[in-house]
Amino acid sequence: MRISHTLVVLACALLPLAGCRTSSAQVGRAVTGGDAQRGAAAIARYGCGSCHTIGGLVDAHGLVGPPLTGLRDRMYVAGILQNEPGNLTLWIREPKLVNPKTAMPRLGVSQRDALDIAAYIYSIP
Repeated sequence: MRISHTLVVLACALLPLAGCRTSSAQVGRAVTGGDAQRGAAAIARYGCGSCHTIGGLVDAHGLVGPPLTGLRDRMYVAGILQNEPGNLTLWIREPKLVNPKTAMPRLGVSQRDALDIAAYIYSIP
């Protein structure tokens, strides 16, 4: 739904107004319920940066998949799913279920790790 994408954008825009020191990690947590710091560690553990460029991560400069920096501002995840936390975590956990022909492998990402990874991805501009 477009409303979900709008909520992500609105949360990212309004969180700084809720407190003077809102961090980008707090944006990710508010949108997904995950932990962006744990997400960064999970991204490294699963090797996401070998295929994707991901802002803020030194070893994430892959060119196989699309860059994940700025994903929070895009309309779609995987080119077909509305950009909302549930769809992003589904894509992270079960890419072949969403698109059997995708090059993205199923890595056995747990639900907790997927939420944390989504929190990190939504936290980066």
